[in-house]
Amino acid sequence: MSLRKLSHALHRDAGYLCIGLTLLYALSGIAVNHLRDWNPSYKVVRVTSQVAPSNYRGVLSEAMVFDLLRQIGEPTTYDNIFQSDPTSVMVFVEGRVIEFDLPSGQVLHEQVEPRAFWHAINYLHLNHPKKAWTWVADIYAGGLILLALTGLLLLPRGKMRRRCFILTIAGCLIPVFPLLFYY
Repeated sequence: MSLRKLSHALHRDAGYLCIGLTLLYALSGIAVNHLRDWNPSYKVVRVTSQVAPSNYRGVLSEAMVFDLLRQIGEPTTYDNIFQSDPTSVMVFVEGRVIEFDLPSGQVLHEQVEPRAFWHAINYLHLNHPKKAWTWVADIYAGGLILLALTGLLLLPRGKMRRRCFILTIAGCLIPVFPLLFYY
């Protein structure tokens, strides 16, 4: 088998093996690149409910906070409270925030929940599992190196070879420009 045929076979088979991981890393990479626009891993779920309105103004006692929690069916335990003004209170309960507006009786429940698909692929992309996943990611990186090198050996002869060479050099130079401007 010639070097060109061997390179073609390796390139084809490594390419098939890398498809799934390439899609995973590409989708997750786009998502984590836009953290300023949205949180791809988590979403904030907001639900409203109602309690009896109150004309009370001032610092709430612990008994008053327990009463508010009872009115919405919550256990009378909390992690912390914060009262930003005399008419509202935020109660922190097991990873959730419950905000009471006393004059209106409106209650806002906020909870952070993982986004099923995005949380999972970002978890892998950012290598949170460590251990064996590090080896999978390293083998995948090796597969991409193999794809790049065998791809170079697939360059056709003649006029196309020059074009392929220019595109390869351009691809290698792309990371240089951001380094010159931002590093």
